[in-house]
Amino acid sequence: MEFIKTYIEQNKERFLDELFALLRIPSISSLAEHKPDMQRAAEYWKQSLLDAGADKAEIYQTPGNPVVFGQKIVNQAWPTVLVYAHMDVMPVDPVNLWNSPPFEPEIRDGKIWGRGADDDKGQGFMHAKAFEMLVRTGKLPCNVKFMIEGEEEIGSPNMGAWCEAHKEMLEADVILVSDTSMIAPDIPSITQGLRGLAYLEVEVTGPNRDLHSGIFGGAVANPANILAKMIASLHDEKNRVTIPGFYDDVMEVSHTERQAMAQAPFNLEQYKKALDLKEVWGEEGFTTTERTGIRPTLDVCGIWSGYTGEGAKTVLPSKAFAKVSMRLVPNQDYKKISRQFIEHFEKMAPPFVKVKVTDLHGGQGYVAPLEMPAWRAADKAYLDTFGKKPIPTRSGGSIPIISTFEQVLGIKSLLMGFGLESDAIHSPNENYPLHNFYKGIETIAAFYIHFAEEMKK
Repeated sequence: MEFIKTYIEQNKERFLDELFALLRIPSISSLAEHKPDMQRAAEYWKQSLLDAGADKAEIYQTPGNPVVFGQKIVNQAWPTVLVYAHMDVMPVDPVNLWNSPPFEPEIRDGKIWGRGADDDKGQGFMHAKAFEMLVRTGKLPCNVKFMIEGEEEIGSPNMGAWCEAHKEMLEADVILVSDTSMIAPDIPSITQGLRGLAYLEVEVTGPNRDLHSGIFGGAVANPANILAKMIASLHDEKNRVTIPGFYDDVMEVSHTERQAMAQAPFNLEQYKKALDLKEVWGEEGFTTTERTGIRPTLDVCGIWSGYTGEGAKTVLPSKAFAKVSMRLVPNQDYKKISRQFIEHFEKMAPPFVKVKVTDLHGGQGYVAPLEMPAWRAADKAYLDTFGKKPIPTRSGGSIPIISTFEQVLGIKSLLMGFGLESDAIHSPNENYPLHNFYKGIETIAAFYIHFAEEMKK
């Protein structure tokens, strides 16, 4: 498929210029002040799809942020691929840790630096360019539809209802997604499974106002101290979550499958060195990769209380807060887990504080079958472009909308991600290797060709 490489080489600088224009839009879905930027990003995506060769592209408004839908129907009898990506990004704080402004993308050391470079503007844009290349060379063998949403980073609260309302428009044979990663630059992989997510915020209240820590300390319960104790009690000595019923529905992975997963390259010492750790931590009886792929977890993602400014302020705070993330494995229902957490946290609260738990968002886990035509097509596409077949992996991350697609649309998703662990998604200095950007375009284009062939069998 030399024509694919030729087209990429001839247009690579233009691809970057167009991607950079998208990266400059600060489309942060979690911050209300960036609502206009979400609309700007939607308009940019709409025009990008039309420029790439879509027959039509439209912006659909939701109660939250917009969704862009575009399509090119070449032949009603041909198979249809529905591409999913998201245009929203995470906040950039702490800004002072960035080596370059997060919304002024630049190339350094063979990488694209900027918020959204990987997650998911860079990876999503690969699909627009692969589609463009096949359209302009007259090689597109499938019908293609795009849905680009603006709320993935806040749990896609409106996407399920939007899909339900547009089921006929979204009919397809497979949903193609690049919002995941590979094992290493030279070791391609396809994410077979995703963990689900339950995300909550807890609030612990003691006295009705902040108090002098000298006059009241020791006589009135300190919500910060109490919250710390409550959080500490959520794991036992084997680092298992102590919420009653938490493991009831966990889908246990067989010994054979665990052995197969262990074939994926992983160097524990390099892992610890990269994170500047003396030792790893996790549930007893499982390896590091198993802990992040096939086991559920509970982590505090944020905790705050009292005075945190410069210098000293002797205050006993009235309130303490924490945000709690629980990553779940397939078969665990995030709504059930959220209820169990709320019941447990409220029940274990001592009488000298009040507890309030707010369920923020969540989603189910997902597992893709290895025998579906799209998987076989991806196998061949990676073999074409990387010279080796991809390794199936289970991701520790969550894309809640993927399971919603299956429930609402009845369509399986294929997760062909090209990011790397070192891309620092959600963190300062997010980046995306140029090699992966171009290789992703090449592999996605090859996928379409093989998918059309597989669907004929």
